[in-house]
Amino acid sequence: MLEINQLNVFYHAIHALKGVSLKLERGEIVAIIGANGAGKTTTLNAISGILQSESGRMFLDDKDLMKMRPSEIVGSGIVQVPEGRKIFSRMTVKENLEMGAYSLKDKAQIQANMHRVFEIFPRLQERQRQPGGTLSGGEQQMLAMGRGLMAAPRILLLDEPSMGLAPILVDQIFEVIQEINQQGVSILLVEQNANMALSIADRAYLFETGSVVLSGEAAALKENPLVKEAYLGG
Repeated sequence: MLEINQLNVFYHAIHALKGVSLKLERGEIVAIIGANGAGKTTTLNAISGILQSESGRMFLDDKDLMKMRPSEIVGSGIVQVPEGRKIFSRMTVKENLEMGAYSLKDKAQIQANMHRVFEIFPRLQERQRQPGGTLSGGEQQMLAMGRGLMAAPRILLLDEPSMGLAPILVDQIFEVIQEINQQGVSILLVEQNANMALSIADRAYLFETGSVVLSGEAAALKENPLVKEAYLGG
């Protein structure tokens, strides 16, 4: 469904991604794990078109993503939920969600998408008239994910969804990620909590200093001695 071949990205003189190749099949959850600065977020930003790639190839089915603007990439079905949530704090929950549907013209579809988001996140329906900035950290993460779902994505790029959340909220967010996936959305998940990510993913990639150093079935990576020692606490 999504295929990336030999992607190279530079930040000025820094070679941030060094020949990264990965793929996401329809219906999968694929995790990207690794230390800070390994190139995980850079990969998502390159897929979204936020960052320009120096070389390589990226395809969604038969569409060449390298030739598309970020808005066109969203329109093709790839939506990113950014690290740090980046909600609009002065806008209400409902207004934040409506912003996620900016590319849609069909009002009936927008309403259907809103209904779906409220089914997944009942708390957002309860608080739809509150400013986004008054929500708790966990609720803001729900809002960021809900805003992404408003665009009716085929692929959701999730960047550190558990960051800064209490353990009980982390469990809830990961349950929701699985629920979204079961509803037919393929997910590329960047996550510092490698144990949780590998527990729900089908496959995974381990990044180090801008390169893929290990890849395979998530269950196998979870049992890999190097991954255990470096990322799973032994």
